[in-house]
Amino acid sequence: METEKLYYQDAYLREFTAEVISCEPAKDAWKVVLNRTAFYPEGGGQPADHGTLGGVQVLDVHEKEGIVYHTCSAPLEAGQAVQGAIDWGRRFDHMQQHSGEHILSGIICRRFQCDNVGFHLGAEAVTIDFNAEITWEQVLEVEQEANAFICADKPVEITYPTPEGLAALDYRSKKELTGQVRIVAFPGADCCACCGTHVRQSGAINVIKILSCQKFREGVRMEIVCGGRATAYLSAVYGQAKAIGQRLSVKPLETLAAVERLEKELAAAKIRMTELEQTAFRAIAAENTGKGNVILFQPAMKSDSVRRLADVTAQSCGGFAAVFSGEGEHWAYALVQSGGSDITAQVKAMNQALNGRGGGRNGFAQGSVNVSQKKIEDFFKNPPKG
Repeated sequence: METEKLYYQDAYLREFTAEVISCEPAKDAWKVVLNRTAFYPEGGGQPADHGTLGGVQVLDVHEKEGIVYHTCSAPLEAGQAVQGAIDWGRRFDHMQQHSGEHILSGIICRRFQCDNVGFHLGAEAVTIDFNAEITWEQVLEVEQEANAFICADKPVEITYPTPEGLAALDYRSKKELTGQVRIVAFPGADCCACCGTHVRQSGAINVIKILSCQKFREGVRMEIVCGGRATAYLSAVYGQAKAIGQRLSVKPLETLAAVERLEKELAAAKIRMTELEQTAFRAIAAENTGKGNVILFQPAMKSDSVRRLADVTAQSCGGFAAVFSGEGEHWAYALVQSGGSDITAQVKAMNQALNGRGGGRNGFAQGSVNVSQKKIEDFFKNPPKG
């Protein structure tokens, strides 16, 4: 006997009573079947409802051949009457996301003569795939149209057309459908075959915010949030913009210009730092003129700086320059052999002896070692033979 699906009769039903038809043990849980249920089972891209049955947690819900199975945390006795309670916050969130996706998909498919080829209602955002190329400017236009439709607070229509009526209907569907088909329509925005739960009026969605639109396969993938998720996201973004603005002594909407100014100042500072670094490196190299093989220890620097110091020192000392930058037992290194002769064997031996990794060619090598300064010094005082 198929389960009576109360969620199709009233998607806003939060509590109900039902009879337990069966309860079978499953892995770390129990599968409960009721004569009727308001728990929506996972399907059509929409996650399952959660809540309680007779005070027992409902962890998941699935449907198979018309029967709805509730995965519960504890057993329920067959034949008993139970009170069911839906986790309304979760259900309404899913309704907002799913209904918002319909409106957006309907507008996009009409505007760009394309199809919605993928839909996933995730825990943080909704992803939708379209087989059309859409620019960010066009995305913003679509978002504006979708929110205007939501603001109009139009009723949602759910019907079960006859085969003849369905054949005459222009509706979206990812596959050819047979038998009884449930049509969810947002008149003026979308008409689609769908098994999910939806809001009664478009205004209940509150707002749609498109977060991204990236090239994906033959089209694009959009990431969106609707309703409570959208307002929470926008509040968080504003909070961050306000905090950044306070640090930069500007208003939240002026943070971009302030960051761009800082980027220019930082770029100029980096150029100046490189110039000063180069001056210091030349002085270090001059101190080691003609000394042959040289080993230097320096405070932590970027890898490019380590390389440049080793290079200029090798030119000055006329031999082998080894520069180690860091502290404790973590050092980045750059090795340069004046004249470019092969140092592959020496680098391999050093990496093995000093717990290091890295390499190079033509008299140059770069990498890191994880030992103390003393062990590095000892290695170069008594290098392995051969």
